Amino acid sequence: MRIDGTIHELPTAIHLDKNITHSIEAVIDRLVVKDGIEKRLADSLQTAAQLGQGMVLVAPADEEEFFLNERSACVDCGVSYPEISPRTFSFNSPYGACPACLGLGAKMVFDPDLIVPDPGLSLKDGAIVPWARRESSFFKQMLEALSRHFRFDLAAPFKNLPKTVRDVLLYGSKGEKVPFLYQDGERHFEFKKSFEGVIGNLERRYRATNSDAIREEIEVYMNQLPCPDCGGKRLRRESLHIKINGTSIHDFISMTVEESLAFISRLKLSRRDGKIAAPLLKEIKERLTFLSNVGVDYLSLDRTAATLSGGESQRIRLATQIGSGLSGVLYVLDEPSIGLHARDTARLIATLKRLRDLGNTVIVVEHDEQTIRASDHIIDMGPGAGITGGEVVATGTPREIIKNKRSLTGQYLSGAKSIPVPACRRKPDGKELVIKQAAENNLKQIDVSFPLGLFICVTGVSGSGKSSLIIDTLFPALAQRLYRSKEHAGAHKIISGTEFIDKVINIDQSPIGRTPRSNPATYTGVFTDIRDLFALLPESKMRGYKPGRYSFNVKGGRCEACQGDGVVKIEMHFLPDIFVTCDVCAGKRYNRETLEVRYRGKNISGVLEMTVQQALDFFENIPSLRAKLQTLSDVGLDYITLGQQATTLSGGEAQRVKLSRELSKRGTGRTLYILDEPTTGLHFADVSLEVLNSLVDRGNTVIVIEHNMEVIKTADHIIDLGPEGGERGGHMIACGTPEEIARSKKSYTGEYLKKVLCDI
Repeated sequence: MRIDGTIHELPTAIHLDKNITHSIEAVIDRLVVKDGIEKRLADSLQTAAQLGQGMVLVAPADEEEFFLNERSACVDCGVSYPEISPRTFSFNSPYGACPACLGLGAKMVFDPDLIVPDPGLSLKDGAIVPWARRESSFFKQMLEALSRHFRFDLAAPFKNLPKTVRDVLLYGSKGEKVPFLYQDGERHFEFKKSFEGVIGNLERRYRATNSDAIREEIEVYMNQLPCPDCGGKRLRRESLHIKINGTSIHDFISMTVEESLAFISRLKLSRRDGKIAAPLLKEIKERLTFLSNVGVDYLSLDRTAATLSGGESQRIRLATQIGSGLSGVLYVLDEPSIGLHARDTARLIATLKRLRDLGNTVIVVEHDEQTIRASDHIIDMGPGAGITGGEVVATGTPREIIKNKRSLTGQYLSGAKSIPVPACRRKPDGKELVIKQAAENNLKQIDVSFPLGLFICVTGVSGSGKSSLIIDTLFPALAQRLYRSKEHAGAHKIISGTEFIDKVINIDQSPIGRTPRSNPATYTGVFTDIRDLFALLPESKMRGYKPGRYSFNVKGGRCEACQGDGVVKIEMHFLPDIFVTCDVCAGKRYNRETLEVRYRGKNISGVLEMTVQQALDFFENIPSLRAKLQTLSDVGLDYITLGQQATTLSGGEAQRVKLSRELSKRGTGRTLYILDEPTTGLHFADVSLEVLNSLVDRGNTVIVIEHNMEVIKTADHIIDLGPEGGERGGHMIACGTPEEIARSKKSYTGEYLKKVLCDI
């Protein structure tokens, strides 16, 4: 044996001090290095490995000792690694996922920003919201005791208190006992105890309660924040400590597609490692190149799917298909150019042509002029929309379509029809919204001014920071000021000019409803007027029918077999659920008695089956209905039916339904409207700017995030971000009128604006 570095021959009596940690090693063999000892050395090493559970210490006579270790374990600290395999680096596997957050990277924890939403308030004025809402005097006396002990003023703004005091209030006194004087009626108690802090108090109450109501009340102060164990990296510590050229797998997937391609290109490996990694690096490089070619090189590899736009998701799926190398496949894409700047569309077209050249057929449903002109064959549908469409108007090459006078698309391609540039642009009146040092995501602490009372376009290549500035920063910041919203606003220093507006409305492309019961009529309020009208009919009064009789959301008049949906959901267990037409009401939603009541020959179901245009003619003598239907027609939705299920509307259609509802409201002339790509899904002829301009003409401000040059050229003011996407974006490139942007040599938007502005 070797004990504490000294060799002891066995059997010898060895006396050890039980109070001291000893180093004890079994000596398996001692050899003189010479020819012929290979077999004995191998046998001894095998015996030592078995006895030492995979660890062997080799001690050369004149050299430093060294360990041989079969296990991935550290002899000094005891940290051991399981066998390294691909699952070690997967947060979807228990072998790689952080055990604290189970690979999610985030946990629901108490957020100080929700507990103290307004640091400008004092403790006396209720800065700590959970305690301000509670009527108990205990919390008041507790704060007074803390102020005496830590010597701070209860009337001072929370943000002006020393950090140590703020930490004590939030997280507790960490064992330091505070003298409390507690008064309950005539009884007085004086005692010393450590203070748990408001977050500790909420955590204790949250764990202890069985009441759902109390849990919901407390969860208001919780937020999804990065996991404290893994820092949001989703992997266990051991996985993150395995690195290539000093880079962990999380460091790598945090890079953008462009950065990761550069990392792979400059990676230097030994000859042996390079040979092993060559096929893997080839595959990784090809896939990253495909992503770059479809215009998403600004996205980081760890970007969550929920944060991707529809166009980005579609282009990523397109990249996987190119990587498959298949031929003889028919690919169908629905508007892949959504969310792409004109500069990036050219790269997308090149990718689609590459798919074609591999021996595939690519069918694209598209409105983008660049894509239409680049196609080999066009099938032009029309001549109108809805019931006025459904015909093949023209087919052929782009040149043949341009010559076809029946084709509306051809007329816009030839220039016979176009969206005119305004004869004169509105001028700012001095009132403006100013956001300073915006730094959300890739924004580079930029100061941006939005002149009010104008039609403003925010432009830039994909990923340049447009949504970060408008959707993530400007809108939530204004909602907090105007509506006391709790929505988190992106990083910025200050926003000024809010006194010039009284409302902010974000008209996005999210669905107007998620069930078959939601439809344009219910969302815009048209259906309420229709039900009131039917309830006033003599037949309804004779039968005692009220407006509720004509609602498919309540019992009475609706078909109970489908509960007013008109369709019945069939759960398919391992497949997506399917909806089939109700065989009792044949999709009419109402029972027989309700359908017997008619207005001008139409029952309530027949009215819902009308298009907006048909309903406009049908109800022309009813002002309240005509006004709401006219706004739906004005935004280009005269072809949809009043009862069309919300789940069948596209994002652009849903956005226009929302816009029509806002148009039908009485405005104050001080509203800020925000729209994200309102031309999505629109043909040249459908890009109706009269609606947006009518809002501006009433004194409102319209901010549009847009890539469509036909819209951009009509703006009063442009804010152009860039120059590139991702980390190389987030700068203010230029601002001003379209003509001023077109003259900017730094602006990609200006480069394409020159082609659509006649006088540049």
